[in-house]
Amino acid sequence: MRVLVIGSGAREHALVLAVSGDPGVTALACAPGNAGTAAVAEQLGVEPAEPAAVAALAKEWRADLVVIGPEVPLVAGVADAVRDAGIACFGPTAAAARIEGSKAFAKDVMSAAGVPTARSEVVDTPARLDAALQRFGPTWVVKDDGLAAGKGVVVTQDVEVARKHALMLLDGGHPVLLESFLDGPEASLFCFVDGRTVVPLLPAQDFKRVGDGGTGPNTGGMGAYAPLPWTGDDLVEDVVARIVQPVVDELDERGSSFSGLLYAGLALTSDGPQVIEFNCRFGDPETQVVLALLRTSLAEVLHATATGRLAELPPLEWSGGAAVTVVIAADGYPGKPRTGDVITGGETEGVLHAGTRRREDGAVVSAGGRVLSVVGTGKTLKSARKHAYEIVERVHLAGSHHRTDIALRAANGEVTAPA
Repeated sequence: MRVLVIGSGAREHALVLAVSGDPGVTALACAPGNAGTAAVAEQLGVEPAEPAAVAALAKEWRADLVVIGPEVPLVAGVADAVRDAGIACFGPTAAAARIEGSKAFAKDVMSAAGVPTARSEVVDTPARLDAALQRFGPTWVVKDDGLAAGKGVVVTQDVEVARKHALMLLDGGHPVLLESFLDGPEASLFCFVDGRTVVPLLPAQDFKRVGDGGTGPNTGGMGAYAPLPWTGDDLVEDVVARIVQPVVDELDERGSSFSGLLYAGLALTSDGPQVIEFNCRFGDPETQVVLALLRTSLAEVLHATATGRLAELPPLEWSGGAAVTVVIAADGYPGKPRTGDVITGGETEGVLHAGTRRREDGAVVSAGGRVLSVVGTGKTLKSARKHAYEIVERVHLAGSHHRTDIALRAANGEVTAPA
């Protein structure tokens, strides 16, 4: 099987690594890729969000399976174009990808499916903003209704901060979603979906704030760990039954059948799991820890998902133990990152590349905000965490920063889910 992965982040590096070890994969490429994926896959040039260009590349390269990593190409309809070219594709149609591309659409789907989620209201004009803010908070949750790479959300107890963020979004032509605040720890659950069948993966938890202790602005994610030792054994089964399957069925009834990876971002509240958001693809950095523990052939599962054969596969197999990912970010991130700095230690095992490129002189340099993801594994969460931070110490990027507390509270037994 010839597999083409679309994207250039650490998520795609993790996907490429997982697929590369499958004896059934005869050729592997990543487009456009990065300095890390170049070590294990052929690098191809393409603009990932251009449907016609990706479909043409897939045909020219004779791909048997195209795996689309990022959300922007999916919302733009790249998966539709690849399927129209007669090639199996892992990733939802543009219509189904609206579950992430429009938070208002997602809320409508959840309401119709009877899925528990935060109370919300869409504001599309500044004239309605102040009255709407009075119906929420404290705490106020203000979101960009469209795609924002994880950085369009403000959670604050200060109504003026909420108002300022909402006005900034509205001034940019973006509708605003106001939500009630959900208490309880957060969790991420990935599910393979082939239109009707749902196969869940291990739950994970990510860290969205830039600073230790959950301080500072939201980012695309500064780290993650899996599995979650503080949840009940029935969490995954409950979330699939009460949240994921009803949404999958609702999308199918609307003629927007979902095929690919459906990501449920959850708050585990005192009233049970509730949805914070849905994503239409593998999340980053949770992918890095979940795939580090997967023993089943990923290529086989991706192809079965793309061809509607998930129900034929045996249950997924997992390694024992735990995995922890720590993101190394460039100076300035999550604002404008500094780029072009030389990276040393980036070839170390366990280091996944995201915002990197190779200069003409052969040096690997930073080329984005989240530059590297460092993955450690171990028999316990504590040992996996220790392994990850040992690898971090071997990597050098001038001016870089990372959180030092990824998975710390969970490893110390300080995280609990409400009864």
